[in-house]
Amino acid sequence: MGICVACFYRDITGALGLHRAEVVQYLRPEIMGFVLGAFITSFAFGEFRSRGGSSPLIRFVLGAFFMIGALVFLGCPIRALVRLAGGDLNGITALVGVVFGAFLGIMCLRRGFTLGRSVKMSTIAGWIMPAIMMVFLLLVIFKPSFIFFSTKGPGSMHAALWISLLIGLVVGFLAQRTRMCFVGGWRDLMLVRDSYLFSGIAAFFVGALISNFALGEVSWGFVGQPVAHDNHLWNFLSMALAGLTATLLGGCPLRQAILSGEGDADAGITILGLLVGAGFAHNFLLASSSQGPSDFGTWAVIIGLVFALIIGLLMREKV
Repeated sequence: MGICVACFYRDITGALGLHRAEVVQYLRPEIMGFVLGAFITSFAFGEFRSRGGSSPLIRFVLGAFFMIGALVFLGCPIRALVRLAGGDLNGITALVGVVFGAFLGIMCLRRGFTLGRSVKMSTIAGWIMPAIMMVFLLLVIFKPSFIFFSTKGPGSMHAALWISLLIGLVVGFLAQRTRMCFVGGWRDLMLVRDSYLFSGIAAFFVGALISNFALGEVSWGFVGQPVAHDNHLWNFLSMALAGLTATLLGGCPLRQAILSGEGDADAGITILGLLVGAGFAHNFLLASSSQGPSDFGTWAVIIGLVFALIIGLLMREKV
């Protein structure tokens, strides 16, 4: 799996019992590390600011649709790169979809799209999401009986807790300092010809590719790739939905985690939308399998694209 933020949130949703797909249930410490790492770093550099109030309900729904798109593809934009670096050529179709979705989002931005401006909020509002992640961390440490843990499948495959948490904290620190975003990089490259964030995407892919070659884990092809399907149309459209919703939201799920650690309550609402979207995807048979997308999943992607485009076209300031 490497780092797949959508998959991590899906597993957390399962661990909390919000879906009952037994093979994808685990409280991923990496997510706690992302948020807490950004929280600690933003405080250390004087950048923690409690803010929010920018169309929270719409952010919630867009977050849910992002997750549905990701689970129809079976991965977020980060995992599309990871899969491609391992030889899964379906990652190409997915990345083209991400770029196309970001392009649609840019068209909306150029027409004046906005979700409104965030306002300064009470400090306690910015502490809520880091506090939730601390509770999750305690739950994964003490493993109470009401939390679900996979005994087989992807949810059972993970590094030791301290390794996962440490990596999450390091990534949280780096992502907070660099403002890394795996959709924003494409957006900035097309919108303002700024390659700063895109250079991070390129470096990530090259690093993953070198690592996989060094470990002998590269197997090129479209068919028979692990936790993947080769339906090119829906790989493209589902990740177009992910790219579009992330652009309208102002960042991918990794970026939302970092923002929530910096005190952004709107990003926290988006994360709740991601969790609910993961629950819907598995409870209502929207998520794909290795056999391809379900009929329900394809309709959900279409509905999500229509919803996101309506929001992008109608919610705008006159320019």
